[in-house]
Amino acid sequence: MTSPDTSSSDFIRNIIVADLQSNKYDGRVVTRFPPEPNGYLHIGHAKSICLNFGVAGEYRGGVCHLRFDDTNPTREDVEYVNSIQEDVRWLGFDWGPHLYYASDYFEALYQFAEQLIREGKAYVDSLSAAEIREHRGTLTEPGRESPYRTRSVEENLDLFRRMRAGEFADGAHVLRAKIDMASPNLNMRDPTIYRIRWAAHHRTGDDWCIYPMYDYAHALSDSIEQITHSLCTLEFEDHRPLYDWTLEELDVYRSQQIEFARLNLTNTIMSKRRLLELVQGGHVSGWDDPRMPTLSGLRRRGYTPEAIRNFCDHIGISKRDTVVDMALLEHCLREDLNRRAPRAMAILHPLKVVIENYPEGQSQEFEAVNNPEDPAMGSRKVPFSREIYIERDDFRENPPSRFFRLAPGREVRLRYACYITCREVVKDPQTGEVTELRCTYDPESVGGSSPDGRRVRGTLHWVSAPHSCPAEVRLYDYLLLDRDGEEPADNRDFISLLNPNSLEVLTGCRVEPSLGEAAPGGRYQFERQGYFCADSVDSKPGAPVFNRTVSLRDSWARIEQSQGRGGG
Repeated sequence: MTSPDTSSSDFIRNIIVADLQSNKYDGRVVTRFPPEPNGYLHIGHAKSICLNFGVAGEYRGGVCHLRFDDTNPTREDVEYVNSIQEDVRWLGFDWGPHLYYASDYFEALYQFAEQLIREGKAYVDSLSAAEIREHRGTLTEPGRESPYRTRSVEENLDLFRRMRAGEFADGAHVLRAKIDMASPNLNMRDPTIYRIRWAAHHRTGDDWCIYPMYDYAHALSDSIEQITHSLCTLEFEDHRPLYDWTLEELDVYRSQQIEFARLNLTNTIMSKRRLLELVQGGHVSGWDDPRMPTLSGLRRRGYTPEAIRNFCDHIGISKRDTVVDMALLEHCLREDLNRRAPRAMAILHPLKVVIENYPEGQSQEFEAVNNPEDPAMGSRKVPFSREIYIERDDFRENPPSRFFRLAPGREVRLRYACYITCREVVKDPQTGEVTELRCTYDPESVGGSSPDGRRVRGTLHWVSAPHSCPAEVRLYDYLLLDRDGEEPADNRDFISLLNPNSLEVLTGCRVEPSLGEAAPGGRYQFERQGYFCADSVDSKPGAPVFNRTVSLRDSWARIEQSQGRGGG
């Protein structure tokens, strides 16, 4: 037995250690990640993926299965199957030969259902769906038995086999487990375990017109695969008695279901149904829209699998539902990107600067560090010329206090290059908008330092006007306005919570030449701007498109909030 690092110990790992010590499963640890292929995986699924694959990997011989619970053909698609496999691999996990589908077991599940009928533990019910709901009762009132509950074994077998043969329409009959209509747990009040669905399945085609319900298929799929620890989120806690009943009554391998708290994250939504509504309603560009909490959306936005795994480790595993602030996920991302992302200079709102005493037609290159956190990443050359661009917010004609950037008569440092002083402000005569700055540079300061030891308070990033590359930059904000992590009560409330400013597209941006050929998916820190990623869909060589992954920590933003807009 290999024990996990005690720093990552939690109640699930404690259970597994105890089971190994008692030899409950002959020293085996087998988990599974069981997604339904009816949507794209999101950040909440990442917690389950990291837990299931992580736990299995911590013990000698442990394995984790990837199993698609594909029991509802009306909502499933091969597109989702492929995307789920891609996302799990991207997160850094591999299921090896252990790829399974609940549909692999359709015949076995059917035979188990016949066994329940023969043993008097299941019956075919001919009530409508509405009538079944009405008979079910409430939390305070017991349910009522169906008039078809007393059908004979022979009649039930005949009807069930005719259901399989395709004699009946959707909804004509269902197969229900015969348990206890007075149970305080509504899930045990004769739950439906098979229903008729005239729909082609993405793997079995038209072979079946009856399909098992999730709770039934889930328990038996775990048993067939001899899963030792079936890790589920807390909403399945009330379903565990049915899980156990199914395995016990059929006298098959007894997997153990254990529940943990799901991930609730502020400013986003974790419901696959509502994420689908966003896609189908055109509120986002698709499942991989960088505003989406889907793993494909996060990947396109520039998130790293290492940051997500670190986030999942950080929040840990518990039995109590909590809401995690999005800021923690962003913190984990910044920590990772700070170490790995090369630096570059980009101007999002360009303001032209003409350096009047720099020779026309001349240019030179300065050495720029690629990443001060990793000297092995080396350096790059950035071109400098008479005309450059700076950020428009880095200049104020009438600067407020504690604004240390460029202003008339003020000297600042251009990062890696030299000192410049603003001598003249050129404005549009019609609008009064500043269109250009006329500056001079100190030739003795070339390289970024002054030989006489004088110091300046402001350092600006910049790009050379003739050498820089035009780019589009997309600034993303939170998908939802609310911060409580709670699911909206209805669809109307859900749509009203969408952030109308979740995307701002900037055209006319200028980036240093090294970014003009940025590979799609390449991640960078734009100095003083944030972390950005070349869009994996729309970015092309010579016409780059960058998504803002996450902003930098911005001390000046706090100053702006306290004393009005400025810069520093």
